[in-house]
Amino acid sequence: MNIAIRDPWKWNPVAFIPAVDVQEEKERFVVKADLPGVKPEDINVTAEKGVLTLRVERKADKREGAEGYERIERVSGTFTRRFTLPENVQSEAIKAKFTHGVLEVTIPKQAVTPPTRVVVEAA
Repeated sequence: MNIAIRDPWKWNPVAFIPAVDVQEEKERFVVKADLPGVKPEDINVTAEKGVLTLRVERKADKREGAEGYERIERVSGTFTRRFTLPENVQSEAIKAKFTHGVLEVTIPKQAVTPPTRVVVEAA
């Protein structure tokens, strides 16, 4: 008796789209991304011109000499996510750490100077 297995992943490929949380705290912003199966050297975090960019590549496992049935649901590929940063952040002080498959990027805030009122003189 043959059993036909309909594989939805074969016909509907899924992209690598990790979950990302953004949280604002009193003195900083925190961005967390779930990146299971990613190596730290495959993570690139940049801050340029007011934009924070996370670029991640999750590579597929190399399989040699596989015989028999195989079903692979873990998706590999490249993921890029961009966040517009507010003016009150210290871009040069951004830090990133990767622990147990979770990337945490901390973005410190800086004090915002209030706008200066300009006195208009009558002519």
